Amino acid sequence: QVQLVESGGGLVQPGGSLTLSCAASGSLKRFYSMAWYRQAPGKQRELVAVINNSGTTNYADSAKGRFTISRDNAKNTVALQMNNLKPEDTAVYYCNALLATIDDEGEYWGQGTQVTVSS
Repeated sequence: QVQLVESGGGLVQPGGSLTLSCAASGSLKRFYSMAWYRQAPGKQRELVAVINNSGTTNYADSAKGRFTISRDNAKNTVALQMNNLKPEDTAVYYCNALLATIDDEGEYWGQGTQVTVSS
């Protein structure tokens, strides 16, 4: 059983910063990639940032220059540092992982954490 647990969401003023964290637990064998997605009300879930096993990162255009994704392979965690937040960044943010367990491999999701950017 794999669990992804996010933390760090909350309310922040425009221009502020937040750091989201996601911890993976369970019968983990190997990570292929970890990512952050977000879903705003009435919109489809979209990729924000992804980091693969070699540390290569990729960002949505809306996140470039403001967000930074990082991994701690020893702790099975991924973080998303978000700076200069804008009201349009308001969404539920989800941690995502492509990984292999001792029995299987597949895609896993966290339960989501709310980020609200408002004055």
